[in-house]
Amino acid sequence: FQQPGTTHMQPPSQPLPHDYAPPSAPQGSVAAGAGTVSGSASGTVSKMAESFYCPISMELMNDPVFAADGHTYEREFIEEWFQTKTTSPLTNEPLAHKLLVPNHNLRSQIQEYRDSTSAQNAAR
Repeated sequence: FQQPGTTHMQPPSQPLPHDYAPPSAPQGSVAAGAGTVSGSASGTVSKMAESFYCPISMELMNDPVFAADGHTYEREFIEEWFQTKTTSPLTNEPLAHKLLVPNHNLRSQIQEYRDSTSAQNAAR
């Protein structure tokens, strides 16, 4: 994008908060969805489902958001955390900012998980 009357715009020297992109999950990690926790077909909980739970509340997330530490939290609980703290709930390291970015992909995966577990429970 160029502004009228200019020939070239320099990119910002540092990424802006809205340019934040969370790190991608390494192959075989929990976020990549490898493996299962239990072996029975009806009681299988995928390792991916573990990432559906907020690390603050330990509850299944409804509105997952990325924080500056690259981790995902339930919006309600990370906003409550930020009322008194400026550090990561998982590492206790200072955060560069308090911007929260919706994790739409994880939200969709959680909804699919809910739908599939509801369908499995209804079939019993």
